[in-house]
Amino acid sequence: MTAPDHLILPNGLGVRRIPIEGTRALTALVAFAAGTRSERAHENGIAHFLEHLVFKGGEAYPTPRAINATGERIGARVDAWTSQDMVVFRVRSRAEVAPEAIDLLTDFVGRPRFDAEELDRERGVVIQEIARSHDRPQDRADDLIERATFGEHPLGRPILGTEERLRAFEREDVIAFRGRTWSGERGCVVLAGNLSHVPGDDDLTEAFGRFPEVGPPSYEPAPEQEARVLVEQTDSSQSHLRLAYRSSIEPEDRSARAAITVFRTLLGGSQGSVLFDEIREQRGLAYSIFAEEHVLADGAVLQVSAGLESRKCVEAYERIRSLVARLAADGPDAEHVERARSYAAGRRVLAFENTNLVAEHAAEAAILFAQREGPDDAIAALDGVTHERVADVARGLSAEPAVACVGPHTAADFG
Repeated sequence: MTAPDHLILPNGLGVRRIPIEGTRALTALVAFAAGTRSERAHENGIAHFLEHLVFKGGEAYPTPRAINATGERIGARVDAWTSQDMVVFRVRSRAEVAPEAIDLLTDFVGRPRFDAEELDRERGVVIQEIARSHDRPQDRADDLIERATFGEHPLGRPILGTEERLRAFEREDVIAFRGRTWSGERGCVVLAGNLSHVPGDDDLTEAFGRFPEVGPPSYEPAPEQEARVLVEQTDSSQSHLRLAYRSSIEPEDRSARAAITVFRTLLGGSQGSVLFDEIREQRGLAYSIFAEEHVLADGAVLQVSAGLESRKCVEAYERIRSLVARLAADGPDAEHVERARSYAAGRRVLAFENTNLVAEHAAEAAILFAQREGPDDAIAALDGVTHERVADVARGLSAEPAVACVGPHTAADFG
């Protein structure tokens, strides 16, 4: 793969083209640093609501039916997602229909109509989505650990928001949020895959110029770590446990991001990981356990998640704490680090066979870290991780994690 080239549009959007040999697919993606952390307190949930609303129609494709019919006619899949840091829209299609796919994406995302009737209809859909999330204890545990980690900071609020907030949003509120946060300077366009039919610079400038010019938004820096323990008591035989350790890595350091990925893999990212072997295989304390890293623009968190029988929850919690502390004090085994590094790099290579994941990775690097990162850069960073860098990650974890649990427990169980 060659390095991605770069075009800056008058509205501030950067366009990155990443050719991938041997594929007939293309992903066109546009993203903005306009996730949950960009919301004000009374706006919680509006970033995700806005993501839904743009699918209700633009200028050339004015209805959801027109968007869906056009996507099917050109054989394209159109979707979107909202995270704490970003909102992302993408269309994946065969390369030959690149002009039509880009026209579709930039019309309804760049020129949304925000029809009032559609807004009220979609409000009901998102409220149903919130209700479904509340019915899933694992989702409630995920929201709870964010609050335990970040408190009342925007990063600690649920991405979906609350039913009360959703019912209060007016059309003008949604338009104002978009106008304040969808900044070209904090946005990115990525075209990844077979680029043989991608339009030239003039046509790309016209299409992605449909997004208005917006100044860079501001957001609150991530707060300092507080080791909160939050428990939602339920009368159940199953528990959902979360532990979140703040990491001392510098997020803008690509090699540090690679090192925390390798450490997460070693800790709980594979069936050969420390947690899977010790907690599940050797002790039978959990039916599901894994670790994942969340790297933000200004901080990083290593999270451990477990689903388990309630009567085994406290023992599992204590064993997890002990294993992480041991890795921090003694460092990981060198052979295990090498195995985890190889596994993480191999997984990344396989993931990058998917043009969607290549585009997502490039957009994240651009928006969060202001870096141009292609697949080769990411793979090389993993290949270059050393035992000492992984040991540094282990030593740099907070001594006390934030803890969240949904199950028949009290906070004193995790004291």
